[in-house]
Amino acid sequence: MSLFQKLKARAAESRPVRVAVIGVGKFGSMYLSQAPRTPGIHVVAVADLSPDRARGSLARVDWDAHRLSATSLAQAARDGSTFVTDDAAAVIASEFIDIVIDATGSPAAGIAHALLCCEYRKHIIMVNVEADVLAGPLLARRAKEAGIIYSMASGDQPALIAEMVDWARTIGMEVVCAGKGTKYLPVYHQSTPDTVWGHYGFSAEQVAGGDFNAQMFNSFLDGTKSALEMAAVANGCELMPPKEGLYFPPCGVDDLPHILRPHSDGGILSQKGTVEVVSSIERDGRPVFRDLRWGVYAVFEAPSKYVMDCFQQYGLKTDATGRYAAVYKPYHLIGLELGISVASIAVRQEATGATGEWLGDVGATAKRALKKGEKLDGEGGFTVYGKLMQTADSLRIKALPIGLAHNMVLKRDIAQGAVVTWDDVDCDASKQAVAFRREQEDVFRREMA
Repeated sequence: MSLFQKLKARAAESRPVRVAVIGVGKFGSMYLSQAPRTPGIHVVAVADLSPDRARGSLARVDWDAHRLSATSLAQAARDGSTFVTDDAAAVIASEFIDIVIDATGSPAAGIAHALLCCEYRKHIIMVNVEADVLAGPLLARRAKEAGIIYSMASGDQPALIAEMVDWARTIGMEVVCAGKGTKYLPVYHQSTPDTVWGHYGFSAEQVAGGDFNAQMFNSFLDGTKSALEMAAVANGCELMPPKEGLYFPPCGVDDLPHILRPHSDGGILSQKGTVEVVSSIERDGRPVFRDLRWGVYAVFEAPSKYVMDCFQQYGLKTDATGRYAAVYKPYHLIGLELGISVASIAVRQEATGATGEWLGDVGATAKRALKKGEKLDGEGGFTVYGKLMQTADSLRIKALPIGLAHNMVLKRDIAQGAVVTWDDVDCDASKQAVAFRREQEDVFRREMA
């Protein structure tokens, strides 16, 4: 049976999947716009730091007042309505929840929620890639020990890439490279919330008329979000990050198998089995022909002359040798597609992409020369951006993860382009997120020794 048929069967049995959504930003709102239209799904609870803001978001995605009438989790579970609250911990602990969606975007909150899900045996969909890259490898282990599923979020690019990688490997292909597209120029690494709208081409009038968060948008532009997503892919697909970080080559869909192949065959890769992000603009600013700005891809290699002939016979776009081919999806619909993860966990007991080995990390890197006493302002801010690193290198230099580079004060000057380390900052080791991350570092450092 298909996912949809299995969900219909659960609806017919009056046994819906009971879901809680934590964080009603763009991703959460997009999922909530679709959930009522999906049979066998009951969003029992919505948790947000601002319940009024959450109710406003739900109204914008066409939820009626009756659906939001519940005054308790028990009532919501009983009558099919939804309880809105600011108490995420109580929601996770509730007997009326099967699956928790963390869409907060806060690394610390994501770790806290995942650990609570382990304690109360609730499956978790980690939309929060910031938390997943900060501590996902150890969280995934804890989830397995607890007997719950820890999953990537379908619709987000890492899960869609993982699906392509799994498809290629399952039919016997070697994955050479996988990743996504974005708009990139080297100067973007120095972008700040003050300069971001010019790079996007948004006017002051456009920004004033919309719900635009400059720091959040800037995290996409300055390379941080790309680094986080590729670290998640590396950790979920057993692919290795490039040694020197993402290169962001300009590349359209027709050139994927030409450019993303090994040096020895004329491409840019130092090795097979890596991740990379391709740019939708040339280094001089010209648009790339048939770009993949919003999409994802996987490049794979034919294992034999026979398979190479099949590539040709069935019209696959290959490189000049005929050995390398690519599949791609030109778009992703983020929260609109999240229902796939919910259904997969509920009726198949399968994650839609899952963090495994710790191969990729993201270190906080100075956007400009930083001075002793300055306070770091995290993703998309004025001080640092996230650089993709191989975990062995991150541990060796004691890189400060971008997910914790918030409100930490520098103990020494940092040169532009240098990775900030744990030794460079004052931090509160008693905070749960800091302590859990340091525990992960200790565990994997011992295993790598």
